[in-house]
Amino acid sequence: RLCELLDNAGRGWRKLAELAGAEKRFKCSAEELEMCSLKVLEPRGSPTQCLLQLLAERDCTLRYLLCCLERLGHEQACRVLSSAVQDMIRITVQPESQVVAEGTQVSLTCCATGPPGLAYQWFCGRQEVPGATSPELVIDTAALVDQPEWYICRVNCGATFTFSRWAHVQVEKSSSPSSASGYCLTMAGLQILRQPRPCRLAEGDMLALECRAIGNPPPQYQWFRNRRPVEGAQAPQLQVKLVTTAERGSYSCRVFNLFHEVWSQEVDVEIGEGPRQTSVTSHLLCSQAGCHLLGLWVTWTAGVSHSITTPPSPVPAATDKVALLIGNMHYLHHKQLQAPVVDVHALGALLRQLDFKVVSLLDLRKAEMQMAVNEFLLLLDKGVYAGLLYYAGHGYENFGNSFMVPIDAPSAYTSEHCLCVQRVLREMQQRRTGLNIFLLDMCRKRNLNDDVIPQVGALEVTANIVFGYATCADAEAYELSQGELSNGIFVTFLKRWLLEDEKITVLLDKVAEDMGTLEITRGRQALELRSNLSERRALTDPIRPPGQDESSARNLQWAKAHVLPESRHLCFDCGVTVQLGFAAEFSNIMIIYTRVVAAPKDITKCEARLMDIPEELDVDLKCTNKESPEEVGSPLAPVWSLGCPSCCLYSRICGLQKLRQELAFTICLQYRYQGVDDFVEERQQVNVGRPLVAKLNLQ
Repeated sequence: RLCELLDNAGRGWRKLAELAGAEKRFKCSAEELEMCSLKVLEPRGSPTQCLLQLLAERDCTLRYLLCCLERLGHEQACRVLSSAVQDMIRITVQPESQVVAEGTQVSLTCCATGPPGLAYQWFCGRQEVPGATSPELVIDTAALVDQPEWYICRVNCGATFTFSRWAHVQVEKSSSPSSASGYCLTMAGLQILRQPRPCRLAEGDMLALECRAIGNPPPQYQWFRNRRPVEGAQAPQLQVKLVTTAERGSYSCRVFNLFHEVWSQEVDVEIGEGPRQTSVTSHLLCSQAGCHLLGLWVTWTAGVSHSITTPPSPVPAATDKVALLIGNMHYLHHKQLQAPVVDVHALGALLRQLDFKVVSLLDLRKAEMQMAVNEFLLLLDKGVYAGLLYYAGHGYENFGNSFMVPIDAPSAYTSEHCLCVQRVLREMQQRRTGLNIFLLDMCRKRNLNDDVIPQVGALEVTANIVFGYATCADAEAYELSQGELSNGIFVTFLKRWLLEDEKITVLLDKVAEDMGTLEITRGRQALELRSNLSERRALTDPIRPPGQDESSARNLQWAKAHVLPESRHLCFDCGVTVQLGFAAEFSNIMIIYTRVVAAPKDITKCEARLMDIPEELDVDLKCTNKESPEEVGSPLAPVWSLGCPSCCLYSRICGLQKLRQELAFTICLQYRYQGVDDFVEERQQVNVGRPLVAKLNLQ
């Protein structure tokens, strides 16, 4: 309606733009005004609508817009806007329920935004509180001892009104158990009466934490998780329905008012880990001389063995096979690598054919690597047939312990900056996984900067561990260039055998034999196999379909890292429709493509470009909005582009594990009308939530 009234040359949109520009941030440039004027050439174009969009993007309020229309002297436009604003009373500060000490005064506050002339009226139950017509209500608690009352506030403008939520006021005597003996509000200002409590939950449960305080002025609340504020958590109770592991962590509550501040105790919320189950070893071997355990080797010295004969162990109930693949390439302080992107992708594709649940990640910092391993461990529990960890990147080995180097490791790194593989093994053993496989595609040279012997702790004696090292101790691992692509020597031969129905140790022996035939690495790189596997276990072994209860949490955990945003269509005012689609290259790398699917006949050229990508993501702007998949800088473009339509603009978004909020960006449509040289622009904001691994909060 405003567009109809202001799309004219008189007291119209140009004069409105001039008046609004009196405040500098709302001033439109000559180019922006010209863009508005060109809207008359569009079938449903409106210069006023374009101007209002520009003002909205600069956070112009309805009240300021109404003032501009009043100065414009356009009474009809003022009536239209005032009428619309009547329906937009919004309460910004809600009254909070409180527990207060006897003999004090308590205040409740309700604030609202809307048109000029908002009126307030407080109610106690169904009765109006006489004279209570301001945003703040002050209550004398003398008459309320042991008789809780409910209060609510009505905000209105003329006949339009809205109500606040109810606030419960409970007054307690000084001698009551829940109030502190001798407590004086004028001295302490704030006191926490109820502290939050730690809890352990399963995925899908409801999280409920509570912190209650008394004070004058009344207390306000802000919940924190891992010492970061929880958005929107500003009430005494914090509730989250259907929790996942993303909500685990340490929680505390900041309680404050105008003069004072106190903090609740910090409590841990554990999610996803059920009670540990102990297992009884079916048979035990004892040696007079004992054993020596270094890394994986258990060497029995000469002595007499005693055995306890038991019935044969049943075949393990295999419910799942899961794999975590990490490839580090773009190091900040070390030589860049080429092969991990190809190796991780090739290995992930093969493992999926063997029914593995696969999470594949590229270029992780130390904290991200540790969190990725923690999420991987949540997928493992008793009944999981095989857990496989593959790592490609820089590494080293000291004193029998192997270390994976994250991309942010300093130039002179030590074990403090890296992840110890043996520590990961120890945690995997605690999960009671049937088969633990480590494939380490990294160098094993000694690190002269690191002379610390890490205290990993004793490993359990289990017959279910397999280590496949890409190279021998104190040796390097090499990449093999094949045109524009590079493969690690290890994966080049591993992928030939991975789908074979062989015991895993036999399979790795065949890989080692093949690697020995490569002339260029003979004498410099040879696969080393370490294993104490006592049963025939193969990667091809079928898994038993699990029951819903035992696998639902694990499936939910795995699926979160693989959910792509749904493809959608964006409709623009000019009549153009744009398809927005998504493809996954890895669990933390996503391809976004745009394609124009419909346009009016009088539009001769148009394209939709991706803009305003969050800065924390790894995006090379020179490789965004490219007309062919090969131009976005991905060596795997021929693979993922098979599922994408033609005639698109492609952008590659990396580092999704760094995303701290939902992924939001802008689609900018640029188009040109027939016979017109200049391009016209329209923009739409898009929010696609937390895609792929961003849901796991690895940062």
